[in-house]
Amino acid sequence: MMRHTAASSDDPFLGCLFIAMLFTALGAYGLLSPSTLYFDEMHYVPAARLLLDLSPANQEHPLLGKEIFAASIALIGDRPLAWRLPPLLFGGLGLFAFARFIWWTSGRRFATLAAAILLATNLLWFIQSRIAMLDIFAASLLLLALWQFAAAVHPSRVGIRANMACSGILLGLSLGAKWSVAPFLPLPWLAFVILRSKRSHNPPFRSIPQGLSLPEASTWLIIVPLGVYWATFAPALFYEPISARHGLFDIIDLHRRMIVAQTAALTPHPYQSVWFQWVFNLRPVWYLYEYLDGAWRGVLFVGNPFSMLAGLGGLGWCVWSACTLRRADTLALSILYLVGIGFWMGSAKPVQFYYHYLIPAAFLMGCLALALDAAWARNGKWRAFAYAALAVSIGLFAWFYPIISAIPLGEGQGAFEKWMWLDSWR
Repeated sequence: MMRHTAASSDDPFLGCLFIAMLFTALGAYGLLSPSTLYFDEMHYVPAARLLLDLSPANQEHPLLGKEIFAASIALIGDRPLAWRLPPLLFGGLGLFAFARFIWWTSGRRFATLAAAILLATNLLWFIQSRIAMLDIFAASLLLLALWQFAAAVHPSRVGIRANMACSGILLGLSLGAKWSVAPFLPLPWLAFVILRSKRSHNPPFRSIPQGLSLPEASTWLIIVPLGVYWATFAPALFYEPISARHGLFDIIDLHRRMIVAQTAALTPHPYQSVWFQWVFNLRPVWYLYEYLDGAWRGVLFVGNPFSMLAGLGGLGWCVWSACTLRRADTLALSILYLVGIGFWMGSAKPVQFYYHYLIPAAFLMGCLALALDAAWARNGKWRAFAYAALAVSIGLFAWFYPIISAIPLGEGQGAFEKWMWLDSWR
């Protein structure tokens, strides 16, 4: 097997940057519509307003995402641009980070660019990058952390402390945005332990980061993330009135209340779903469908019908490749996806939604990209197949764009009908 060439001149850095910038520019179009809060923006923007007044609110989730919204409101003013610009910027940055992670993990140019295209067009990432919710902060910060970790342990850059330190800081920040990243946080440390213990020159254990000791790596990947996560609760030390403030042990009790809120029985929701419905793209969420700003507008949180299902084939290929070819990249992406979906399969959260699939779906796009790269490498009709798959994903993104971007849909309340491919999407 060829060695990874992530430090080579084949690095598609500019291509990754271009895709991320194009994604961000497209997301900026119509970002201010609707001009009012919609869906879960109604929870997080008011919480950010209260946070500016040092008042507690929305204590179901950690503080970082609401701190970002509060800072944006303070800088720009309390208006749609302030609510939605931070998610869009994080979405573009997270897309770029995902591509860089694929590059440092695989060293494959086509796979890297394909992964960026697939994530940009899987619909879920685009929608979540344009709404004032917490999920895109957590997801993007996690992808940034994984990029930095992959760069730190790559054979060409063994023991780069700055990358490892950045990874630890970003892991802590991602957890400070939303707990949905929790199952992924131990994985970089476990990967480091495996890489240190396997003194083999055969894949998937070539990357042996000898420049860092296990205690030092544990500091960066365990202690630093916990410290950074704890620091994100700093505003709680200054809540008003004084009786609402949280000391060290009060913040521990706050976590107990957060756990209770996360696992409490809730009233059933018409758009709630479970993991197997996410996997097969069966139960989306209507974020918006109303007559607003002079037109019928909709935002349907639904996955790309092609890439979300083709990704399952990519996952199967990655598992096979990891087991038979001992490829580190396919092993990593398979584990990340299976850990993500496995967490929700066993979650105690009683009411779940398709947007909880945002992070596993990103890794599924990575699996599909690696599978398409294998086809592309065979030349001939297989290469044409790989290009065609990307074209289909882009084409379906364009087809669904009106119903995911809140642009005017046309006359009449039934303007959404042509996108209802399944009855369960209604």
